[in-house]
Amino acid sequence: MTPERAPAEAPPAEPPTPHHRTHVLGLDGKARPTTVALPLAFSLPVRPDLIRRAVVAAQSHRRQPHGTSPTAGVRHSVEWSGKGRGVSRTPRLMGSMRGAQAPNTVGGRPAHPPTTETVWGKKINRTERRLAFASALAATRQPKLAEARGHEVPHGASLPIVLEETVEEVKTARAARALLELLKLWADVRRAQDKTHLHGSGRARRRGRVRRTPRSVLLVTSSAGRALGFRNLPGVDVVPVGRLGTEDLAPGGVAGRLTIFSRAAVEPLRARLGEAAP
Repeated sequence: MTPERAPAEAPPAEPPTPHHRTHVLGLDGKARPTTVALPLAFSLPVRPDLIRRAVVAAQSHRRQPHGTSPTAGVRHSVEWSGKGRGVSRTPRLMGSMRGAQAPNTVGGRPAHPPTTETVWGKKINRTERRLAFASALAATRQPKLAEARGHEVPHGASLPIVLEETVEEVKTARAARALLELLKLWADVRRAQDKTHLHGSGRARRRGRVRRTPRSVLLVTSSAGRALGFRNLPGVDVVPVGRLGTEDLAPGGVAGRLTIFSRAAVEPLRARLGEAAP
């Protein structure tokens, strides 16, 4: 009889990922005794490669197909003089030696023009897109990433900042500025205002993109039409949690945007991520 083998020991179970907890701040800038548990996505590792891929995919779907006219550069009456005349075989204008219509001539047709059939959109898997969104949320916890983006982060601040639900009732820019000054975030808005510049004479200016304003604070609310006083501040964006995307959290594909969450937006965000309340 063969000796019975001892049952293999089960590998030790991995410890569960802890929920990151943060204090809720009031409109006076002071921390409340209560804390809120953020979704588990805020505790995941940051993946800059997935974040940039998701942002590039989102930008590609907004690109408008464009192409040249089918008759561009060929609206000429041309002739070919034939062989044996000591000149190139380029088509030339009728009764002239000036070349036309060929790609190697001035005013001729383009050699390889863009076409409207070109597919500019880039595909990304659903799992990768969701992981990129969760990774962008996790990047909002790290002050070093926010400073690397150029944000003016208050010394010793705990990111992301979670405010009381009353922040969604701010309807004037004066009240919004007073709140940001209490939170010591107005310096970042001032940075976006000071670095706003005008485009010179070029394609961007002709298409209406006259000003270039850096991104500043992002405020996430529970629904649309809230916190209207923040909308007119330079560089500040107000986005409802249902429309929050990776590009809002990482403009240009660079993670670590300075973000403020309303406490009323935490639970809808948890439900969107498919997590249960702790």
